[in-house]
Amino acid sequence: VQLQASGGGLVQAGDSLRLSCAASGRSFSSYAIGWFRQAPEKEREFVAAIGRSGTYTKHADSVKGRFTISRDNTKNTVYLQMSSLKPEDTAVYYCAMSGFLAIVAERYDYWGQGTLVTVSS
Repeated sequence: VQLQASGGGLVQAGDSLRLSCAASGRSFSSYAIGWFRQAPEKEREFVAAIGRSGTYTKHADSVKGRFTISRDNTKNTVYLQMSSLKPEDTAVYYCAMSGFLAIVAERYDYWGQGTLVTVSS
């Protein structure tokens, strides 16, 4: 299984951005997908996660109301729609795959390479 995160870039505060996480390999719909982020000199933190069918989602309090996770199992892709971006959202964003809808990184088995999001003030 390989995960490829994309869509990062440099934006201004208040802008929107959509990240994509494309998976290769079989049984994509059998896994929950999570997004995590890591800012410079900070620990990795949970952002959002989505269950296998897309019915159930979890979002960190810091992004609720601004970020939305979704998935398209026909395209083996998960999205993270980010709006009202703030400078504190600046980080490398990683997607990961797990057998469980979890908010802790240790429950995720496969990780993508990350995509950088920079929000200027």
